[in-house]
Amino acid sequence: MANTYAQIYLQIVFAVQGREARIHESFRDELQMYMSGIISKNGQKLYAIYCMPDHTHILISYKPGLMLIADLVRDIKSCSTAFLKSKGFVRTGFSWQSGYGVFSYHKELLPIVTAYILNQPAHHEKKKFQQEYLEFLNEFEIEYNERYLFEFYE
Repeated sequence: MANTYAQIYLQIVFAVQGREARIHESFRDELQMYMSGIISKNGQKLYAIYCMPDHTHILISYKPGLMLIADLVRDIKSCSTAFLKSKGFVRTGFSWQSGYGVFSYHKELLPIVTAYILNQPAHHEKKKFQQEYLEFLNEFEIEYNERYLFEFYE
C-alpha cells in the first residue's frame, strides 16, 4: 500500500510532580496556548486542553507515522517546563511527574470528551483526580500496579 492512513483520537493525562497545585489561573491560558503550539508543531491536531492546578488533560487526533506518543508527551512536558521557568511563572523545582495516561476514543465521542475536558473545574468539584484516574484505568481495562501510579496526596 502506497500510503498509510489512520485516525486515532487520544486523551492524554499527566500530573504535576508531587501533585502540587503549581498551575495558576493567572497563566493557565498562556500555558495551554504554548502546549497547543507544541502539539501542532509535531503534526498532531488538538481538540481540547485544560490544565488544572495539579494535572493536565489533552485531546488530540494522533497521526502515528509522525512520532511516538511517548515522544509527544515528553516534548509537551519538557518544553512546557522550560516555558514556565523562562516566563517566571514557576520557580525552580517545577516538573511533571514521570508517566502519563493515554486513552482512545471513537470519533462519535469527541464532543462528549471535549466538553468533559473543558469542564474540568466543575468536574473536580465533585470528583477528585485520583478517583477520576482510577476510573479511566478500570473503564479502559488497563492493568496497573498501584505502586507505579501518580503520587496521590489528599
